[in-house]
Amino acid sequence: MNAILPDVSLSETATLPAALDWVGMQGIDLPIRLADREANGLWPASADIQVDLPSPTAKGIHMSRLYQLLDRLVEPLTPERLRALLADMITSHRSCDSRAARLRLDFALLVRRPALVTPGLSGWKRYPVRLDASLIAGVFQLRARVEIAYSSTCPCSASLSRQLIERAFLDDHGAEEALSPMTVASWLRRNASLATPHSQRSLARVSIDIPSTAPTLDLLPLIDHCETALGTPVQTAVKRADEQAFAALNGSNLMFVEDAARRLLVLRDSYRNLNIHVRHLESLHPHDAAAWAGTQTS
Repeated sequence: MNAILPDVSLSETATLPAALDWVGMQGIDLPIRLADREANGLWPASADIQVDLPSPTAKGIHMSRLYQLLDRLVEPLTPERLRALLADMITSHRSCDSRAARLRLDFALLVRRPALVTPGLSGWKRYPVRLDASLIAGVFQLRARVEIAYSSTCPCSASLSRQLIERAFLDDHGAEEALSPMTVASWLRRNASLATPHSQRSLARVSIDIPSTAPTLDLLPLIDHCETALGTPVQTAVKRADEQAFAALNGSNLMFVEDAARRLLVLRDSYRNLNIHVRHLESLHPHDAAAWAGTQTS
């Protein structure tokens, strides 16, 4: 075990000399710990970690050094700790002339959400998160992306459904001058679902820049702001009363994909470099409806 082991990354040079933009690893499994008060604890994550390789003759980087540095992420994750990690990644590769480092973390927050109306009823909801951190030419950047599932009911389909119900009512009662409320209520009970608007599970991906001076990542407040703006986040545990309340929410919250994207633009007042991508996973079509807002693609 004490024998000197060969290291070709140091003893040999590249057969085809050329600088490389990024070199490292992808899909490393590890736990991370968030400093956010509402989301503390360990979370399973997948990490991509790389440095640049500007030296055209360097045979390769020292991947084990990067892997060991990732162990720091068991400490509570803050922008400052991420910046320090990236700086140490660059320092560990001075022999390769590395000047830049980047890190991507994919994980999901599990948050307990209460039912709409049933007291004491709640369930777990999963929110995928992506963090992209980079340190390039001394400039640190940190970007977060969260994904929120919500329900969307088509305004056009709702209008067409109402028209069919109206026509059916007129066909049955159009010749009558007066109807009692009970007669109308009885007809609606039997026929109000003659036509129903299509609705579907939908997804919003919202990306923001996190300031390097921020004490925590504050991911849950971002998620809460998104759900409030959309109005109909999907539910976890429900009883019939909750399902009825959710149906009422959808009925009063009709939206095209364009509406959803515009609603989320309200976050511009609170977050920097907001980018939005929304998808309605259509129940009418075999394809999705999508909209983007912001200056970047997501």
